[in-house]
Amino acid sequence: MNRHVKIKSARSAAQSHFRTLRLGTPFQPRIDALGLKQDWYSWAGYRAPHSLWDEELEYFAIRSQAALFDISPMTKYRIEGPDAEAYLDRVTLRDVTKLKPGRVHYTAWCDDEGFVLDDGTLFRLSSTRFRLCSQERHLPWLLDSAIGYEVSVEEETEAVAGLALQGPTSFAILRDAGFAGVERLKIFDLAEFAHDGATITISRTGFTGDLGYELFVPADKALSLWDRLMAAGELRGIRAIGYTALNRARLEAGLIVANADFTASEHAIRADRLRMPDEIGLGFMVDPEKGHFNGRRAILEARARKKLHHVLVGLEIEGNIPAEHAIVYYRKSHEVGLVSAAMWSPMAKRNIALASLQRPYGDTIVDDLWVEIYAMRELQYQKLMKKAKVVPRPFIKLDRRTANPPADF
Repeated sequence: MNRHVKIKSARSAAQSHFRTLRLGTPFQPRIDALGLKQDWYSWAGYRAPHSLWDEELEYFAIRSQAALFDISPMTKYRIEGPDAEAYLDRVTLRDVTKLKPGRVHYTAWCDDEGFVLDDGTLFRLSSTRFRLCSQERHLPWLLDSAIGYEVSVEEETEAVAGLALQGPTSFAILRDAGFAGVERLKIFDLAEFAHDGATITISRTGFTGDLGYELFVPADKALSLWDRLMAAGELRGIRAIGYTALNRARLEAGLIVANADFTASEHAIRADRLRMPDEIGLGFMVDPEKGHFNGRRAILEARARKKLHHVLVGLEIEGNIPAEHAIVYYRKSHEVGLVSAAMWSPMAKRNIALASLQRPYGDTIVDDLWVEIYAMRELQYQKLMKKAKVVPRPFIKLDRRTANPPADF
């Protein structure tokens, strides 16, 4: 081999390295086998599917059958020790002393200036053991915050695989798979179950606004869990899905995504991109009656002095063309915000969106709002100004999500 061929070979290998997502989840062999579209993206360095076979039908699998989504790339921390409760109460917004063992709550955490670092779910596995799940990685910050507490914080993202099983037939599939007692789980409950010689955690949680569960399993038992669920769900329409379908369902449920609907404070380059909990619909988490927590003084001061500059709202937009990333105007001329997520909702039969607006628009001024949409018409973009109105979230509310006992579809 001459020098020219060696250089060319090395360059090709380097290019191939950067084109290839290096990490696979414990479920990757099953997901790769179903990935007919080869439509992948990087989720925290893992190879994850936008869509596996058909994004429209994957969405309807969530709403009419059962959808299986790999949540293994979600960052997971094991937090345990005598001071675990006090530590988490200090760093997160919600009152952790009210979170009982066997329960889950949705929470968020802020920097010292009261700007949101991330949101996520906190699982209380026992009186002294928790699992914190989030979009971003925060281990250095969590470890620094743990100084002075008798607590250990360890990332377990690679060690623990996760699946979201969502949709009306999800309960029946778990029951048919042999998870006895799963019918006793109420919304935000969790319990441990036996699987393949190990213990897995099942919680009645999810990101779709539908009846659904999340399952956490040791990585070496992941494939046997996948096969167990697929076998039990064959007659009940179980389907593996990608993120595009999940994203549509979460929008209908009015749920937000870090670095999509708001910029996490660690990633914000411009000061006007920072958001406090009240500015992204998370103000309900702030408990001013509990002791000190990160950002408390700044958050309460902003409330008292009316220094909150933004508000995240749900919009209903005329017509049926999604207004994704559209600019929002007041009286068609004054720019007041931006749409972060939008779709025509098959369930709500409405054109819906989430938007971040500059107060007082979306707060005290909710009339005469417009969005600027560019729609493709015969190979040319056409500018459309469509009227929008502020509406409550969630855009849809399904009784089966919280029904006790869960419905047997």
